[in-house]
Amino acid sequence: MEPESGVPNPRNPPALSWMHLSRNLLLAYQSLGVVYGDLSTSPLYVYSSTFIGKLQKHQNEEAIFGAFSLIFWTITLIPLLKYVFILLSADDNGEGGTFALYSLLCRHAKFSLLPNQQAADEELSAYKYGPSSQALPSSPLKRFLEKHKKLRTALLIVVLIGASMVIGDGVLTPAISVLSAVSGLQVTEEKLTNGECLLISCVIIVGLFALQHCGTHRVAFVFAPIVIIWLFSIFSIGLYNTIHWNPKIVRALSPYYVVKFFKETGKDGWISLGGVLLSITGTEAMFADLGHFTAFSIRLAFALVIYPALVVQYMGQAAFLSKNINSIPYSFYDSIPEPVFWPVFVIATLAAIVGSQSVITATFSIVKQCHALGCFPRVKVVHTSRHIYGQIYIPEINWILMVLTLSITIGFRDTTWIGNAYGLACMTVMFVTTFLMALVIVFVWQWSLLLAGAFLLFFWTIEGVYLSAALIKVPQGGWVPIVLSCIFMVVMFVWHYGTRKKYNYDLHNKVSLKWLLGLGPSLGIVRVPGIGLIYSELATGVPAIFSHFVTNLPAFHQVLVFVCVKSVPVPFVAPDERFLIGRVCPRPYRMYRCIVRYGYKDIQKDDGDFENQLIQSIAEFIQMEAEEPQFSSSESSSLDGRMAVISTRNIQSTTSLVISEIEESSLGSLSSIQSGKSVALQRLRSAYEDENPQIRRRQVRFQLPPNQGMDPAVRDELLDLVQAKEAGVAYIMGHSYVKGRRSSSFLKKLVIDIGYSFLRKNCRGPAVALNIPHISLIEVGMIYYV
Repeated sequence: MEPESGVPNPRNPPALSWMHLSRNLLLAYQSLGVVYGDLSTSPLYVYSSTFIGKLQKHQNEEAIFGAFSLIFWTITLIPLLKYVFILLSADDNGEGGTFALYSLLCRHAKFSLLPNQQAADEELSAYKYGPSSQALPSSPLKRFLEKHKKLRTALLIVVLIGASMVIGDGVLTPAISVLSAVSGLQVTEEKLTNGECLLISCVIIVGLFALQHCGTHRVAFVFAPIVIIWLFSIFSIGLYNTIHWNPKIVRALSPYYVVKFFKETGKDGWISLGGVLLSITGTEAMFADLGHFTAFSIRLAFALVIYPALVVQYMGQAAFLSKNINSIPYSFYDSIPEPVFWPVFVIATLAAIVGSQSVITATFSIVKQCHALGCFPRVKVVHTSRHIYGQIYIPEINWILMVLTLSITIGFRDTTWIGNAYGLACMTVMFVTTFLMALVIVFVWQWSLLLAGAFLLFFWTIEGVYLSAALIKVPQGGWVPIVLSCIFMVVMFVWHYGTRKKYNYDLHNKVSLKWLLGLGPSLGIVRVPGIGLIYSELATGVPAIFSHFVTNLPAFHQVLVFVCVKSVPVPFVAPDERFLIGRVCPRPYRMYRCIVRYGYKDIQKDDGDFENQLIQSIAEFIQMEAEEPQFSSSESSSLDGRMAVISTRNIQSTTSLVISEIEESSLGSLSSIQSGKSVALQRLRSAYEDENPQIRRRQVRFQLPPNQGMDPAVRDELLDLVQAKEAGVAYIMGHSYVKGRRSSSFLKKLVIDIGYSFLRKNCRGPAVALNIPHISLIEVGMIYYV
């Protein structure tokens, strides 16, 4: 289930060949275990949550018919019409979710708040996906939104609200799914007490989160069969109950029964919508998990399997309840024929675990995407599968989710209260998604404002009614997602605000290139053997940390490379487009710039080849610059030379340098210490190897090719590069302290001095996040007054 490269645009599907159809049938089968676990377990608790509270006064056959009609039309309009037919067409290079929509908007309009965009990024193959933004002149609405920073900030906040609510889903889904499944033990002859059911639920939840580090791929092969058996079970039970108890329930498919329901129940019926909306919780997973499948396969699975199974199950439950009104509190389990009760109970519990698993995994992905867009503190991301690229595990988030889920399970002990919270979180995500989709219709698809307005009005009217009913239940548990989302929102916005202020400080305090040119090729300091990789968030210019370093320690490496690791608003960057190489100052200075670009779903894996790829890319750039006149001529017109995309080809295939592999040893730059004269460094290397035997990296040695026709200047530069690599590689990073200016407002000082500083101290350091060898790291302390 790897994310597809070059996924066909769902708006222009290819011809349905047999191979295409069979592949999508296989993906549709796999999607049942990953996408639909949550949505398919909703029948466990929908009716019991709907007929609670004031609707208890209307527990009669007509009200049950009306409730089923409401559920049927809700499933038809939102999951089927909105998501399957419309939203799945708004993919970002095959990826879906809230951040995919935001990414599309940032590419087609200047909505991003972090000013690190470059013209070269727009040349990425993934960047050009979809209609060209140049096809039509810029609309007045687009210019208006781009001009006003407050509106762009508001758009980011809306996206973060959606992301925060998805994280809230990750907390609430295991609680309500597992509690609802285990509650079946209370309808058996040996009825368990609430305390015993709670204990069993907590044990299952702890086990669920404890297994996350193994990775979904280790147990994924059993997920789809479980959900298929579950869907077959609920379809069969629903069909049996419809025929056995009340076949007249088929009439409730008419929307007339919805009108009749509200006429009879009035305000009580409106409040009950907070329970009805639980029938579509988990729908957003269809869009969020699009990257693992195709739009066609997800449509196929929903239309042919999920939709009929859910409709027949809700119909059968309603038919049973219309003749057994007293069974509403345990409607699902009471409606199961006694001979098959225990098999269905077991499969229901397993299906609940599967549904929880998919939402937890989606939460990891959302956090990863937030971090990539500069909206979440650095956390440890573990890639759990060699084959399924998007499956990741984040230990810190996993244990936080487990503690929060157990707290809610133990605190509420009631699926109705948890359902109130769950419904509010899901409906908020859908509300935000509808708004972003309307913007995509205008700015990305370039359709008329009238169509976007009609889409927004139609779905906001439906979702607004449900959202208002969910908000009424804030005192009865609905406050939980609001509190959780507020906490995550504050964390994300504070981190993004601090990151933006720090970047702007760097941008406005760059080292003058004229000053560097005035110092001459030696920069007025001693140039020692080796390569210095200076990490900076700046995509252009020389960071202030460089002058801060050379002012206090007047010596620097023979070759300097300013490295910027940045995220671009695309899901994945192709490996041969990842490195962007340029020159800083004229050739004798031996100063280069390298921008390493990642998409918001890319995972920075520590494969140990970064140094080798970087050296190879710089060598190819040096030769390209000599062969193509436009690169060398750019030096005279600009102090900061033109950037070029350098393909990271296989190391053995390069023509710039000859490579010979040497035996595996420890961290990359340490092998070169053997060639140095310092006995102390050799001892230090040996000690470090003894302490860290698990760290192994492939080592290669670069040599110049025996090419007599090479330009002498190019050959000298390549020779300097090879000698510098042999002498060793050092990583220079800023260890920054960000503080608010004395003239700043109290709120800004609170955010920067306390909030942002606390997050920076308690998250992973940039050196750890970038997999930089500790023994080769040099950190330069610097205070930023923003």
